Amino acid sequence: MAGAVAAAALFDGERLRHDVALAHEGGGVAAIERLGEPPRGPRRLVTPALVNAHDHARPLSTTSFGSAFLPLEAWLPRNVFVTPPDPYLAAIAPLARAARAGCGAVMVHYTRPSGTLSPVDEARSIARAANDIGVRIAFAPAVRDMNPLVYGDETEMLARLPPATEALFREAFVREPTTPQAYLDLVDEIADAIAGPLVDVQYGPAGPQWCSRPMLEAIADASARTGRRVHMHLLETERQRAWADRAFPDGVVRHLEEIGLLSERLTLAHCVHARPDELDRIAASGARIVTNFSSNMYLRSGLGPIRQAHARGCRVAVGVDGQALDEDDDLLREMRLVHGVHAGAKLDPAWTRAGFLSAVIAAGRAAVGAPGDGALTPGAPADFVTFDLDALDRDRIAPVDPLDLLFTRGAAAHVREVVVAGRTIVADGRVTGVDLDAVEAELRTLFRANAGRHRALEAAWGPFDAGLRDWFRGCLGCG
Repeated sequence: MAGAVAAAALFDGERLRHDVALAHEGGGVAAIERLGEPPRGPRRLVTPALVNAHDHARPLSTTSFGSAFLPLEAWLPRNVFVTPPDPYLAAIAPLARAARAGCGAVMVHYTRPSGTLSPVDEARSIARAANDIGVRIAFAPAVRDMNPLVYGDETEMLARLPPATEALFREAFVREPTTPQAYLDLVDEIADAIAGPLVDVQYGPAGPQWCSRPMLEAIADASARTGRRVHMHLLETERQRAWADRAFPDGVVRHLEEIGLLSERLTLAHCVHARPDELDRIAASGARIVTNFSSNMYLRSGLGPIRQAHARGCRVAVGVDGQALDEDDDLLREMRLVHGVHAGAKLDPAWTRAGFLSAVIAAGRAAVGAPGDGALTPGAPADFVTFDLDALDRDRIAPVDPLDLLFTRGAAAHVREVVVAGRTIVADGRVTGVDLDAVEAELRTLFRANAGRHRALEAAWGPFDAGLRDWFRGCLGCG
């Protein structure tokens, strides 16, 4: 598949170039050549394709299911209402929204399967959705083998409920845990079924507070043996920090290092409550941190030491975690927020705009297993996005750096084209492989039709939620 795009401005990952044409062929960049005169027609800004480096492919906004501004530990159980009614439709909607926002690659840390298919067939559905959109994905089936509701024994918390209500919530949330070997075998089976040039299958331990030591050790050993990447949450909330300090007195990050999990194969989502010495260990290992600004804000998790992480040498990527600022999966706006907040208040920013853009794309591609660092150079993958520079530069009063425009007012609405491996997956601002509006309408219809099966849980939610919060206040001292 061959093509070319004329750009009034092109950021190749290192420098901004003006009045050039990018030609691609066979899925790669063939050449970037200077034009003799400014391109005719609408002005375009071209950059490497963006990467949503931490997400769960949630089908619709979780706020629509009654979870607005809940703290993470109360929000997570609420997601039972967001269980996908159809795995393919539930995946294609968020992947299409990501593509529309300029993403060429997305992490799918798959935490809530539908239960309507076998895990392998469900993975096939997600891979088919990604192929229909044309976006690269990393697929990491999540695993939890302990602490389904609280960071400890849930028996005491559930026992405070009336017996019938206790049985209802136990049935909904407490499962026989999978064994480490069964999980490793499942990941191998999924990889055999869906892995390919645009799909990277990874291990997906949910986090230290949800995975036993034998599970984490088995994943660390398997990752070292096979080279398979690992994607997990770490230190997202104050409650997780308090639990980790009790469970790992010598340090949870040090423990990950000792068992061999902390390596360049590891990506850590959030790290909101990581300490300086832990950031140093993460940096030295080559592991990556994915920051999720809006998600951390909505779930009241905290801001995160991202400027400090960058200063200490950590590789930082950006994800929307299904909770972007306006719940629209707009990664560009999310990147603007991260840069604006974490560039700091000094005269000179911690990151230049160009440096930030290059760094988060490179780290994001490493997190999802995409080839290269995203730079647009001959021979590199043809993964790029074009923005409407006329709309960005709407006033055209003085010459303004296009990256300044992108970082002050850029949003998904400015995306005109997205190309991945030479395939155009967004054209004229619309996803080419699916009617996104129709898919979202169908999902809403399915969720409304299924709402009745959760009536008993909804009716008993108040006492359950109160008991959950009381447990965390009493056992971890984190209100």
